[in-house]
Amino acid sequence: MAHTAPTPGTAGSAGQGDLNPWATSGIIFAGVLLLVDGVLGVIKGISGIASDDVYAHVRNYTFMFDVTSWGWIHLVLGIVLAVVGWGILKGIEWARAAGVVLAAISVIVNFTWLPYQPIWAVISIAIDVFVIWALCTERSKAVI
Repeated sequence: MAHTAPTPGTAGSAGQGDLNPWATSGIIFAGVLLLVDGVLGVIKGISGIASDDVYAHVRNYTFMFDVTSWGWIHLVLGIVLAVVGWGILKGIEWARAAGVVLAAISVIVNFTWLPYQPIWAVISIAIDVFVIWALCTERSKAVI
């Protein structure tokens, strides 16, 4: 029984052929999640801008903004997240790096927004953490 050397890109080879299937599939899912998170951000933003009584009123909070201000923050961030999510799905190189940075910014924004809508903030944070993981662990192309 002869042993044959694995061809590049198969499971037995070293280097870039050892791709994590969760991360590879995660890139596509990360793009979709960023797109959906962006659309949800736009909806959260429009809700905050249109009506101040949609979200809980919080008193004596360190990161207290007017709900309309939070609406604008979510609207702008949502638009940018959706554009970057679309870029990831289209395979645009800069979109992966931008996705990591914007998902990290989104985590921070949603953390500071926790008192206003805790459940949706935690869901958004979980989505963004998965996006960061997926975009950082997939190595199908050169990192440098």
